[in-house]
Amino acid sequence: ERNKEPVAAVMTPYLEGVAAGVLLEFACGTGQHAAHMAPLLPHISFQPTDLDDSSHDTIKHYCAPHANIRPPLCVDASTDWAPGLKQQLEIPASSSVAAVMVVNMTHISPYAATQGLVEGAGAVLRKGGLLFIYGPFKRHGAHTSEGNATFDLSLQGRNPEWGYRDVEAVAELAVEAGLTMEEVHEMPANNFMLVFKK
Repeated sequence: ERNKEPVAAVMTPYLEGVAAGVLLEFACGTGQHAAHMAPLLPHISFQPTDLDDSSHDTIKHYCAPHANIRPPLCVDASTDWAPGLKQQLEIPASSSVAAVMVVNMTHISPYAATQGLVEGAGAVLRKGGLLFIYGPFKRHGAHTSEGNATFDLSLQGRNPEWGYRDVEAVAELAVEAGLTMEEVHEMPANNFMLVFKK
């Protein structure tokens, strides 16, 4: 909830002037980001997704007032999700996938989820489409604060497959997926917004 305004402040300028299209959100939680940005970007059709349907009722409640938010879907980012989802979305010929976003997933999921997210984004995004990844990251293998280092250790203690990812490693995944790094935005509380373009 507290991240929705800074996330929107970074993303909105990138998307205000683009052609109409779909924005896929992974690990959408309660749907608060789609609900906050939908009125700011009326030409964008938001598609919230999550790993399972446990939050779908909450997402529908948050997003109900907004006609440009689609019903939530279940998508596992660690799988080869792109072919099936693109078909499931039933995107009209006049539209396409303008953007893919995720907030606070990469450090609390297996690395395969980050890999699958980036690879799939490279497959579904239209030319000029954008991938936004928000969360805490390491830079060049090092933590950006002592607090981040401590939290990273605690995450790995809870699940050895979790932990902070390296910005440069994610950038390499993006290159392999046909994406280029546009910007690394420093965000509040030692977080970053990584922006990639197809």
